[in-house]
Amino acid sequence: MQIKNDVSIRSIQHYLYCAHRWGLMEIGKVWAENYFVTKADLMHQNVHEKNIYIKRGKKVFTAVSVYNDDYNLYGVVDCIEGTVSKKGVKIAGENDTYDLCIVEYKPTKPKGEEFYFDDAMQVFAQKLCVDYVFHCDCDAVLYYADVKQRITLPLRENYSLYEQKLRCILREMDAFCKDGIIPPI
Repeated sequence: MQIKNDVSIRSIQHYLYCAHRWGLMEIGKVWAENYFVTKADLMHQNVHEKNIYIKRGKKVFTAVSVYNDDYNLYGVVDCIEGTVSKKGVKIAGENDTYDLCIVEYKPTKPKGEEFYFDDAMQVFAQKLCVDYVFHCDCDAVLYYADVKQRITLPLRENYSLYEQKLRCILREMDAFCKDGIIPPI
């Protein structure tokens, strides 16, 4: 794909939300926290602590580090739930095999739509990494804390659309970084 720079999964969502702000953070190295960042950080506090536990019959792995060499992506997934399955994948240190599902936590559900495209793109990048590391085809959901609701993302159904869009985004980000240009407002 010819992407030179390693890209954190989190930075993809920052770029999609506001390319200028992403440029200030990634290229200009200027960033100040605000109310929304602080609120999201507090909500993620539990899932950012590396942990393994069982909840509702599923094995839950939090703060899972993942990567994908083919896309030069890396990051941390909030949570991966493992459902015991004979057709599942083996996880180091575990006796069972599991079907995996990414759970990405978000503070608030969007009004008027099931999910934000930016959030879906972030989770698609996570899926590429989880699938790469664990040699699987995982599911993915967004969990909205304010309404305590899970939304299953249609990543398999729209795989080629998400992949094409992600490749374009990564090329744009790579070009801005290479040229040292912060995108305009």
